[in-house]
Amino acid sequence: MENESNRLHIFFLPLVLQGHMIPMMDMAKTFATSGAKVTIATTPICSTLFSRQIERVHQLGLDFNIQTVKLGLPEGWENLDAVTWSQNQVELLDRFWKALSLLREPVLHILEEHRPDCLIADLFFPWATDVAAQLKIPRLAFGGTSFFAMCTMRVIALYQPHKRVSSESETFIVPHLPGEIKLTRTQLPEYLRQELDTDFSNLAKEIVESELKGYGSIFNSFYKLEKDYADYYRNVLGRKAWHIGPVSLCNRDTVDKALRGMEASISQHECLKWLDSKKPNSVIYACFGSLTKFSPQQLVELAKGLEASRQDFIWIVRKDKNEEQDWLPDGFEERMDGKGLIIRGWAPQVLILDHESVGGFMTHCGWNSIMEGVCAGVPMVTWPMFAEQFYNEKLVTQVLQIGIGVGSKQYADFGIGADFVSRDDIEVAVRRIMAGEEAEEMRRRAKKLGEMARKAVGEGGSSDSDLTSLIEELRQHKAARESR
Repeated sequence: MENESNRLHIFFLPLVLQGHMIPMMDMAKTFATSGAKVTIATTPICSTLFSRQIERVHQLGLDFNIQTVKLGLPEGWENLDAVTWSQNQVELLDRFWKALSLLREPVLHILEEHRPDCLIADLFFPWATDVAAQLKIPRLAFGGTSFFAMCTMRVIALYQPHKRVSSESETFIVPHLPGEIKLTRTQLPEYLRQELDTDFSNLAKEIVESELKGYGSIFNSFYKLEKDYADYYRNVLGRKAWHIGPVSLCNRDTVDKALRGMEASISQHECLKWLDSKKPNSVIYACFGSLTKFSPQQLVELAKGLEASRQDFIWIVRKDKNEEQDWLPDGFEERMDGKGLIIRGWAPQVLILDHESVGGFMTHCGWNSIMEGVCAGVPMVTWPMFAEQFYNEKLVTQVLQIGIGVGSKQYADFGIGADFVSRDDIEVAVRRIMAGEEAEEMRRRAKKLGEMARKAVGEGGSSDSDLTSLIEELRQHKAARESR
């Protein structure tokens, strides 16, 4: 153990969403494993949700601490994943974005008390750059997404190619970006399409400004996965960045995989027993993240598409406490007994994806899920709905060529008002990803990427080297600051 006075203290400030908290917890664990002292600031609710994982980290002997901060929102809103979404609640999101700015003073107070050497804050806290500057420490931004998506967002904002097409469905090329990436206006957020001045659009502008002023950005990615876009981000856009992922690979044993995120709705034993009964590469795993909200009609169609594909499947369905569970087709669960496993609520995703029986992943294209699918070496059925998911889909299907889209074309916050995808399109996409020569070719590419991912975080790998380089740079910054 290094001398305590030379030891780095890294402070983490994640957004209270599973898709942002889980990778930041993994990232914090990665820094702690490298010898740093780690402190995470989060809401009391999220602290409770991650208590089992934190207990496990302490068992490993790592210096891992939690500081709780209240957002001052209505009950249940301090963890967005717990909210049951409706159109009215989507409108209430503006209140949430505003509340994030209220964290500035409490976080500054905690930072002044603890005097860390670096602040790693989610992009959704643009004020974190100024707070870090007050304390004369570096602020590193974490967006929880890919180099590819960040480059795409920045280029669209700079050149506005979507304004030069004559209709919502006409494709445009994202200019100057490697790979001739094509999108439509319907795949962009509404505030971009309509040029709306909203609390969120203003926040988006602040995020870009703070990223430019900050010390740099950290990515949960690895160089060989998106080499051209990592180079573009650094060399063309001129941003300082480190890739230290896939951070999920810090959870290498079965216990750690099962403990990630919230408590699972199925026991580890029951889940593994079901998977063990299946042949290698025979199961399609369908999961759409913690925020996606399908209509009952779409859920019925998805059920019928999975049934028509004749593939074994595990399907994770979000469990809303106020929602009736009578949307399944008549007799579906009886017909699928032994062939399909429906899990209502949270599931141990990494544990499932890493099982040899899983041969495909139907996903909403959230970046955590993409990275976990890549690490597991499985091809994907892509079904994006909002955020940067349509950009990530292009990386999977067009650049990496390890996925098939279901045909989703309409950006829809939390899936509300999304395209209706037919059972036929679902069946075709699942069959293409699971069986035949095309599927085998995609699986070979996916397996190769999984091997690259493990090498990247291994000793001397690209992500291991970037992490080592970043830690050394932060040590030098600490030494220079203390010598003044």
